[in-house]
Amino acid sequence: MDDVPSEISVLTLNCWGLKYISKLRRERLAEIGRQIAVAEPEPHIVALQELWTQEDYRSVRRQTRHKLPYAKFYFSGPFGGGLAILSRWPIEESTMFRYPLNGRPTAFFRGDWFVGKGVAHARIRYGPAPKHVVDVFNTHTHAPYEHGPNDSYLAHRLAQAWEMSKLLRAASERGSLVLALGDFNMVPLSLEHRLITAHAPVRDTWRILHPDSSVGPADHPPERARRRPIPTAEFNIRENGAASDGPYNTWRWPKAQQKRLGVGKPDLPVSPDTIDSRGKRLDYVFAGCGDVAALGGGWVVSRVSVGMMVRHPELGCSLSDHFAVEATLVFHPLDSANAPQPHHYSHAADNSATTGLTATTTNTTATATANTPSTPNPRQQLLHQEKQQHPDDGSTILDDKQDDALHNGTYLQSPRTSSVRGPHSFDSQLLAAVRSPVEPLPASAYDEVLAATRRYAARERAQKRWRGAHFWAALAAAVGAWVAVWFSPHNWVSFLLMLLLGSLGLVAGTVDGLLALLFFKSELRALREFEWEIVNAKAALAAAGGGPPVPVSDDDGEDDEGNRGW
Repeated sequence: MDDVPSEISVLTLNCWGLKYISKLRRERLAEIGRQIAVAEPEPHIVALQELWTQEDYRSVRRQTRHKLPYAKFYFSGPFGGGLAILSRWPIEESTMFRYPLNGRPTAFFRGDWFVGKGVAHARIRYGPAPKHVVDVFNTHTHAPYEHGPNDSYLAHRLAQAWEMSKLLRAASERGSLVLALGDFNMVPLSLEHRLITAHAPVRDTWRILHPDSSVGPADHPPERARRRPIPTAEFNIRENGAASDGPYNTWRWPKAQQKRLGVGKPDLPVSPDTIDSRGKRLDYVFAGCGDVAALGGGWVVSRVSVGMMVRHPELGCSLSDHFAVEATLVFHPLDSANAPQPHHYSHAADNSATTGLTATTTNTTATATANTPSTPNPRQQLLHQEKQQHPDDGSTILDDKQDDALHNGTYLQSPRTSSVRGPHSFDSQLLAAVRSPVEPLPASAYDEVLAATRRYAARERAQKRWRGAHFWAALAAAVGAWVAVWFSPHNWVSFLLMLLLGSLGLVAGTVDGLLALLFFKSELRALREFEWEIVNAKAALAAAGGGPPVPVSDDDGEDDEGNRGW
């Protein structure tokens, strides 16, 4: 194995590789592989989504195996999960986690349920020490086919974000560097986004370096509330990280304009000043900082950018309907003279506004005076470093008022350079990670999750009842048709009775009956599990805040209709 790296570069890309549906799939995927191989800086870990076929995976591998010799294609569902992870370093183990809630088989024309979406995990070792490990999680969550308060898939994306946060938290508690990459199908600071950062000690790398970036497309209500000018295409890429739906991507052009591209046709450039009201950020790199105490430092973000924007050299089209998101993490050591003591991440503390970090300190020696300070913990050490580096201006990190404005989507003043991108920003990042490894949610956010979950559960209960009634009605109609055949005066009437009512009607009813018995019942039980976990998290928040303990009942029972009719 090579020497322990001082930086790790990662790349995530939705390849848009739907077989029979995505246009110019083979040509684009081959070029994606070539571009990954020549990318600068050279990526050490690559996460790909919508890479559905073994053929396309092998095409990418042929181009990249000399740079990324280790790789895993993940199998899930009848048609595959579309996920793959490429690595410069060995993959010690891998797992494919299926999401308990992932679309509906009745929406067969959308396909999310059939592909078995989930989280692809790879444990990658980059050095010889026990904590020289990266836990990489790659996902593609449920697509947002609907919008607004009637979005029936919101509960699915919330449940998927919750499952991801549990995986990230568990990996962080083992002391690994944790990376979550992929197409999350959510906008920044949305409820799904906040669920992840509230329950796992990871941060959105783009917002670390661009804390004032947009929280959605220009017409998104929270973004409109910020009262910012509609961005240009260049600004949306450079500052907002809008890797999806922008004018630079040829697959978002009108059909007539797309037809002007092709072999031998002139290139059609896009002006950087083009107004971009639709571009948004759906693709993310979430990162932890590793075990700061064990490693004597932590991983911080030095660079994030939108990549893979080049067009196919012959076809003139974009390589995918998304651009890539790239990030570079560097290892930032602490002062060896003040090495931090071992600490432990506490999930109970993440629901209060505490640091979630406990540190043990050594006792002073017998000859020390009474006022000699003990060995500082990571937070104390970094605060001391920040005071030395910023003695006058106080520009260590964003203050509480600015933090509140940022999280509420009303952050109207850009931070000072020294606080985010200056020469001491790495210290600020570690300080923020140690002081507050998670971004706690208020109780009202849990109420929003519960409201969306219960609203969707009510919809599915109605669907379950309706489809069950359809089965019994179809069965009764079929029996009636079979009896009526004996009394029919004409053969053609008998044929219609047998074919339409007796056979086709019963088949359709049986399908609905099986959906009611198997799918809807299973989905409702998964919703019950998710709801219990959210209620429990809210109760933990109340207890951590000094409130009275809130009893949480599991309401278990064999009857699926028990408690709230589930």
